[in-house]
Order: sequence, then C-alpha cells, then structure tokens
Amino acid sequence: MYKPFEITDNIYYVGVNDRSKHLFESMWPLPLGVSYNSYVIEDEKTVLIDTVDICYSDVFFRKIVSLLGDKPIDYLVVNHMEPDHSGSIELLVSRYPNIQIVGNKRSVDMLNGYYGITKNVIQVEDLEEINLGKYTLQFYMTPMVHWPETMMTYVKENRVVFSGDAFGTFGTIDGGVLDTQLRTEKYWDEMIRYYSNIVGKFGSPVQTALKKLSGVEIDIICSTHGPVWTKEGSAAEVVSLYDKLSRYDADNGLVIAYGSMYGHTEELAETIARAAAENGLNDVVLHNVAKSHVSDIIRDVFKYKGLIIGSPTYNNKLYPEVESLVSSLQNRNLKGRLFGCFGGFTWSDASAKNLLAFANEMEFDLIADPVVIRQGMLSSVKEAAQNLGMTMASKLK
Repeated sequence: MYKPFEITDNIYYVGVNDRSKHLFESMWPLPLGVSYNSYVIEDEKTVLIDTVDICYSDVFFRKIVSLLGDKPIDYLVVNHMEPDHSGSIELLVSRYPNIQIVGNKRSVDMLNGYYGITKNVIQVEDLEEINLGKYTLQFYMTPMVHWPETMMTYVKENRVVFSGDAFGTFGTIDGGVLDTQLRTEKYWDEMIRYYSNIVGKFGSPVQTALKKLSGVEIDIICSTHGPVWTKEGSAAEVVSLYDKLSRYDADNGLVIAYGSMYGHTEELAETIARAAAENGLNDVVLHNVAKSHVSDIIRDVFKYKGLIIGSPTYNNKLYPEVESLVSSLQNRNLKGRLFGCFGGFTWSDASAKNLLAFANEMEFDLIADPVVIRQGMLSSVKEAAQNLGMTMASKLK
C-alpha cells in the first residue's frame, strides 16, 4: 500500500512519475523524466483534481485507494484535457460510476470527443464556485494556457491553486513532492524549457491569465508537472518567471546557434563568441544545431536577449536544421531580441537573405550587417565577425 502524502490540511498528492518515456509529446527529450500530478481534497465532498497518463493508471488507482479506501469520489475537476492528464478518466468512471465531472464548456465538449462521456458532467463558468463543506473551489478560466479549455482551480481557504500545465516543469519528483523536500535547482531550467517549448507561443494569453490572478492570494502552487511549490516566496518566484517569459523578457546573454558542414561557419561562430566574451559578455551559449536538440536551443533563446544565427547555404536555402530552428521561433511569436546573423557559401549565397527576412518578420533589432564567408576565412571576414561579437556585447551590456 502507498502511504498517502498530505500537502496541506486535507489536500493529498496522488500523482505518478514517468522515468520511461524518452520524448514528451513525441518531440521533447526527457533526460530527467516527467511527473503527472493529481490531487485529492478530502472534505464533506471528496474531490479529485485531474488524472494521469493511462500508462500509469494502475499506480494511480492504488494511491487513491490507499488514501480513500472504499470511500466514493464525489467530483473530478478537469483543469486540462490533454491526454497525459485526462487519459485515466474512462477507467476512473468505470470504478466510480457516480462521480460528477467538473469542467468548462470546452472541456465538456472534449470529454465527449475523447471519451464519449456526456453523463454526470457539470459545466462551470469563470469564477463560479462549488462548496465542499469546509473548503470552496473557485474556477478561473485561462484559455490558451496552453489549450483552449485550460482552467485553474483555487481553494480559497488555504490559498492553493491547482494550475493545470501552467507553472509546470519537466523532471520527475524524486522521493519528495514539495519544493521543501527537493533540490529544486534542476527544475528552473526545465521550467523554462517546458514553458518555451510547450507554452511559448501563447505569451499574450498567459499575460491575461496572470492579470486575472493578480489579486488572488496564492501560497501553494499545485501544477500537473513537477514539484508542488510551498516554500515561502516560491509561488511568487514561479509566477514571476512566467510573467517574464510571457513578456518575452530575457537576461543579457547571447545565444549563437549555427549549422556547419565543413567547419567554416563554425569558425565564424567561434570568432563571434570570442569577441563577445573579450568585450565583457559572460553569458554566451553556442549551439551546433546538428547536435543540440532544438528544445534546448529554444529554451536558451527565451532565456537570453541576444540571438545570432549562422547557416551555410544549402540547396539555395538555409541549412535544414537552421531552417527548422527559425520556423520553431516563428511559431512561438518570439519578440524583443537583439539579432545578428552570419553565413557561408561556395558559389551562391542564400543564408544572409533568408536570415534577414526572418529578422524582419520577427521585428528583431538588427545590430549589424550579416557576416558572410565565401569559401575560406579572409582577414576582412574575421574582422567583421569580431565586430559583430563586440557590437552585440556592447548592446547587451
């Protein structure tokens, strides 16, 4: 039997860890795994907040039974319908046939679409409340953070917010559940990687959600991925990070992302990086797009204000992995970056043209003319690359 874990008075954790999956959404690497978090509130009415990926339903139900025994569950609150959180709903209904499922108009439609569930469904509106006895649930609609049906559930009496995927992070929660029980350093970069890759496109809806929650007192954040944030100041720090990321604000560092087939474009990248460092810029990150996973590059581009992209010309276009990175950044509506670019070619250049078009579309601040190497590195090209690095360092400082 599992020992029930109490987060705070009458609120329990019944989530699971996934250390087997290699790719989240079949795209994003999970070197530290991921958790699927679910919670139980015990009161006059018993509430389950979200479920877990169906692959872990056996562990999930054992945890619920270890806490509740034969006691029924009155409500399931569905904050988010993505299958890693809703996947066990059908099995849950078969075990608890009288359970009432609480969701908004969009999630009610998805319950039918995914699982054919139309009975015992309660549709709630923004700021509507359900009284459980001692506790009150209040529902905050937060559409497009990051699906159209997403919402958050707030327990007024102990200032706990169940935030769905918002404020989530990659990484299993090992041993402990609360941030006070864990070394949390590893989760901050994984939160940025999670946000930038999964939520990053939706900065404006995130800002809308944060404004809606700005007057709400929050002491504990229970998201669907990662630690439960309970330590004094932690909730405010998590919210502040989301605020920063959703405004596309960033630290004064530099990401240089490049493709290189025979080393010449890489030589330019190294020259630019060296010049930036020699001019006082300490935070410089280089990514070879053929080796670094795009999720790590996107994370760092969200972290740092300076961005320089380099590419050889390939079939009169950008190097394929550079083209993929550019497309990913366009899809995330990235804003407010200081931008430079460089490229290489042998007989016809297309890199500078395409990277300048990208910068123009994104409305980035172009800090210098493109640096282009034709065949080998000439002294004039090296000087232009050094100037690009120096100029970027000066702008960022």
